Amino acid sequence: FFLFFLFLGILGEDALLPAPQNISILSTNMKHFLAWSPVVVQGETVRYSVEFQGEYEREYANESWIPICECSLITATVCNITEDISASVAYNLRVRADIGARRSEWGTLKGFFNRITTSLTPPLMKVIADGYHLLVELEDMGPAFQFCVLYWKKGQESRMQQKVVKEVGSVVHVDTMEAGPDYCVKAQSYVEAINRSSSFSQTQCVRAQGGRSVWLVTALISSAGFAVAALVLPFLTWKTSKIFQYTCCPVAVLPETLKVSESPTQLILCGSEEAEQCDLMVHVMPSEEVLRLWIQ
Repeated sequence: FFLFFLFLGILGEDALLPAPQNISILSTNMKHFLAWSPVVVQGETVRYSVEFQGEYEREYANESWIPICECSLITATVCNITEDISASVAYNLRVRADIGARRSEWGTLKGFFNRITTSLTPPLMKVIADGYHLLVELEDMGPAFQFCVLYWKKGQESRMQQKVVKEVGSVVHVDTMEAGPDYCVKAQSYVEAINRSSSFSQTQCVRAQGGRSVWLVTALISSAGFAVAALVLPFLTWKTSKIFQYTCCPVAVLPETLKVSESPTQLILCGSEEAEQCDLMVHVMPSEEVLRLWIQ
């Protein structure tokens, strides 16, 4: 009898653990989250497990349920189920609460969920005028997304053009602009897997910056030219003067036979043999003056 009453007590404790309530799906831009209200038990940590059932499980696998590993025995009351919702079919989902060995009944989502009902938002967009190039930077929303970009000259909406962007890089080149008019751009996201598009983003307009760019480049080139001239011209002037000096006025080299080894040097200047008197002049001269007298 003791074991019987103990078993009834365990069953009573199981009955006291309620199933999760208010189960709902939050789905935006092909990202799906299952959420529910917490099960509160004083002094206990409640954990939750989630399972899903797709069309295949209902019709071909005896209505079996597949556990979602990322949502097994978690303490949070929301779980990302995006990876498991991989087809555009009706899914059923359910949640169970656990405290140790105690488990609640399954709380089941009311109705089915199909990812084609996901909410799509316009992409974040930045329009850039780089000279005469019209560029657009688009938000990376995931591999499932493509973008339709519409652009036109302001005031010529009837001549609107379209560009489809399938792979988002850092910046997308849209068109080459003409000087003068503003160019306007708006974009929407598109998911081929569910064949749905978002609404368009707010329109952004820019104008070609070619005139400013040309002026800036010209100013930079002029500044660089002045700087180079200020550095090079003095050097060229000095080099030219040296070349002119060595070309027109070469330095005379004294022959070895005329070099004077002793200093001071005595030079005797005499007149002709027919002169009656010869003056002896002693003159102390540097070797440079001797060379000058020899050249003259």
